[in-house]
Amino acid sequence: MKRLLLASAALALAGGAAAAEDIKLGIVLGYTGPIESLTPSMAAAAELAMKEVTDSGKLLGGSTVTGVRADTGCIDAGMATASAERVITADGVKGIIGGDCSGVTGAMLTNVAVPNGIVMISPSATSPALSTAEENGLFFRTAPSDARQGQVMTDILKDRGITSVAVTYTNNDYGKGLADSFQAAFEAAGGKVTISAAHEDGKADYSSEVAALAAAGGEVLVVAGYVDQGGSGIVRAAIDSGAFSTFVFPDGMVSQALQDNFGAEINGSFGQHPGTDSPGVQMFTDLVAGAFDATSPFTPESYDAAALIMLAMQAAGSSDPKVYKDKVMDVANAPGEQIFPGELGKALELIAAGTDIDYVGASAVELIGPGESAGNYREIEISDGKITTVRYR
Repeated sequence: MKRLLLASAALALAGGAAAAEDIKLGIVLGYTGPIESLTPSMAAAAELAMKEVTDSGKLLGGSTVTGVRADTGCIDAGMATASAERVITADGVKGIIGGDCSGVTGAMLTNVAVPNGIVMISPSATSPALSTAEENGLFFRTAPSDARQGQVMTDILKDRGITSVAVTYTNNDYGKGLADSFQAAFEAAGGKVTISAAHEDGKADYSSEVAALAAAGGEVLVVAGYVDQGGSGIVRAAIDSGAFSTFVFPDGMVSQALQDNFGAEINGSFGQHPGTDSPGVQMFTDLVAGAFDATSPFTPESYDAAALIMLAMQAAGSSDPKVYKDKVMDVANAPGEQIFPGELGKALELIAAGTDIDYVGASAVELIGPGESAGNYREIEISDGKITTVRYR
């Protein structure tokens, strides 16, 4: 069936059905707020994929693609909804790379994308609740669900012989979803969560939160928060008070800012974020050529999110999201010729010729279930004040 669909798209393209156009895609991420240190590289990666496709001249009769940035604030549902509405109504985008944080992603999806029939591919929204959202086939994720991250974090702790932990999480969909997924997996594996307590972002002092965590005890403190907000506040208070010396950092805490904020103070701490050691990683790094941080969390996933939208358009022979949404899974998965970063022009040629492709991309893309990543993770550890790679899972 997939081959027939691609062949039909090839016939449509050959027949001149696709006229060149200037296609716009929204890049709706938290350029301000608690993950603002992550989003510049994420946006640059999406724009790199758009430039690659535009320069090839092979999308839909020579169409060009440009990105339109808009801010979610990460945790501001009103701002995110308004931004998504603006890029659709004022800028006429044909798809959105975003949102970023889970709560605003759900708000954008429900309030804007679904009513307007716009495809969204999030590179970083990980809440398990998004797996069952009502989305009319319009929503995809190149980042895995935190149901998977909770199990990976459990495996890492078990391998290190840790049997009891305290957990603090940012009080939103992302934090609560991850904390719940992790606790279920860890306790099922025989571990003990001494406390699982929410914290609010934006506070100047987290001493009372840390006191409660310390009173509950635990060999390490799991900080399911944001590195540019309360997560770092919790770590600073824990270090200064001597409450904890070793921390577990899920994806929202792993960035250059973590090194800059704490350096050697958190030596021996560890964690994980989506990542892979597939051939596409080095190819992506080579393609970026130092223009931005190719290894920053969710940056490869952002390149892949943009690429999938454009390849799906080619497979559908249309930039209409109501049409190309049905081709995203086709181009993302086997069977087909594998496609890596830097090969988007080649992929567009293959699709136009009616040949199957299997987009592997920068993050080893494989979409399962409701169109979300199957999930590969990079295990990290802080050594000599630097984030280092332990292994991939």
